[in-house]
Amino acid sequence: MSENHERLVIIGAGSAGLTAAIYAARANLQPVVIAGLQPGGQLTITTDVENYPGFADVVQGPWLMEQMQAQAEKVGTRMVYDLVTALDSSSRPFTLTLDSGKQMTADSVILATGAQARWLGLDSEQKFNGRGVSACATCDGFFFRQQNVAVVGGGNTAVEEALYLANICDSVTLIHRRDSLRAEQIMQDRLLKHPKISVRWNRQVAEVLGDERGVTGLRLSASDNGPDEQIEVHGLFVAIGHDPATTAFCDAVELDDEGYITVAAGTARTNIDGIFAAGDCVDKIYRQAVTAAGMGCMAALDAERWLGMQDS
Repeated sequence: MSENHERLVIIGAGSAGLTAAIYAARANLQPVVIAGLQPGGQLTITTDVENYPGFADVVQGPWLMEQMQAQAEKVGTRMVYDLVTALDSSSRPFTLTLDSGKQMTADSVILATGAQARWLGLDSEQKFNGRGVSACATCDGFFFRQQNVAVVGGGNTAVEEALYLANICDSVTLIHRRDSLRAEQIMQDRLLKHPKISVRWNRQVAEVLGDERGVTGLRLSASDNGPDEQIEVHGLFVAIGHDPATTAFCDAVELDDEGYITVAAGTARTNIDGIFAAGDCVDKIYRQAVTAAGMGCMAALDAERWLGMQDS
């Protein structure tokens, strides 16, 4: 047995991974969390958090994740600041290869590596990220109530975000680089009939405009060689997809055609006994910190039960 052998290794230190760690540590499993490139997950790049239960006032995303990690460590979690580059699931104990060159073995593993939003890649988009630019209408739409906003994208996610924002905002402009949407027809019908939503076809965001207070507008370029134009908005929601952080596990567990980890319905169990998954690397629908935390709890309880069966 490797001297770096652990009972339970949790890969990822966002809401899912840290919640799994809290539950696992309280069950005396002495979990190790491998924090990866972005300890704290996506909430570390989120400023105001208003929808996480338990806080009457707005809290800061980085502070919330610091508190989760402190709680996990207080009940017995050990943090390792490294990156998993490979997971061998062909035999137990499982073998993890780390970016530092070290190897670690584990009786059980929870994958909680999350997903990242795809961005447009503009300097101005990065400049105003968190000050008017967002990739989550459910998270941030409330901050733009009774204001004008724009959504970029043409798939189901973009249409859903536009419809959600139309319930909160004065107006929503959907910007799409083509002349037709990819979203399901029933969703398109709802969008095109909505009195608060307009569509700018054959347009791309060339620049996010703003001042010290945040976003004030967008400069749009035409993909059909038309003239540039400017529109006045206070928020831009980028809805062009997410990429789950699962590349290192493509040969270890079953992934779907978009790279998300597949789990048995109503559980955190992957197709490999002893490996569990939770959070945004599994969930392509809700993508909320609170749902990731709930799945992290499920993964820890599933792992605890599975380990208990191995011992009996």
